[in-house]
Amino acid sequence: MAKTPPPMFQIGETSSSWYVAYTCARHEKRVVQQLADRGIPSLLPVYRSIRRWKDRKKELEMPLFPGYCFVQMDLRQKTILLQLPGVVDLVMFQGKPAPVSPQEMQALCLSAGSAGLQPHPYLRIGRRVRVQHGPMTGVEGILVRWKDRMRIVISVSLIQRSLAVEVDEADVEIVA
Repeated sequence: MAKTPPPMFQIGETSSSWYVAYTCARHEKRVVQQLADRGIPSLLPVYRSIRRWKDRKKELEMPLFPGYCFVQMDLRQKTILLQLPGVVDLVMFQGKPAPVSPQEMQALCLSAGSAGLQPHPYLRIGRRVRVQHGPMTGVEGILVRWKDRMRIVISVSLIQRSLAVEVDEADVEIVA
C-alpha cells in the first residue's frame, strides 16, 4: 500500500480532486483495498516500525496518518465511498468536503515510497525549505535535525498531520 503509486495514480491528470477519508480505527488498509477493487485511486502512506514483546520483535507496516487515507474522486462518488465498511466520512470544512492542495498531495506521493519515512508532530513554525536534487525535487517542508541527520517535515494542513523524510542538507534551499 505504501509501494510506488500505481500507473493510474497521477496528480493533476484528471479533473477529480484528492480528499481525505476518515476511517474507523485500524481500518485504513481495508478501506484502501476496497477502493482499489473499485478502481478508485487512493493513497495510504505507511512506515515500518519495529515492535518488541517479551519473547520476540516484529517489523510492522503502520499507517503514517492513523484513521485517514487519501482518495481521488469526483464528489458525485461520495455515496460509493461512504457505503464502504470502515469509512466514516470525508474531512470537511464548513460542511463541505475539503480537497487536499495539489502541492501537499504531490509531496505525499513523492515521499510515500521513501526509506526512513516516519510520522512527525505537526509543525506550524520553522524554517521552510525546498528540495533541489533527487527524487523529491521541488517538495517544500520544514527542515529539522534528528540524531545528526537532516529531515524535511512535510505537513498536510487539512488534517494537521506531518511526516518526516531524511534528506541531505546539501540538497535543500531555504524558501523565502
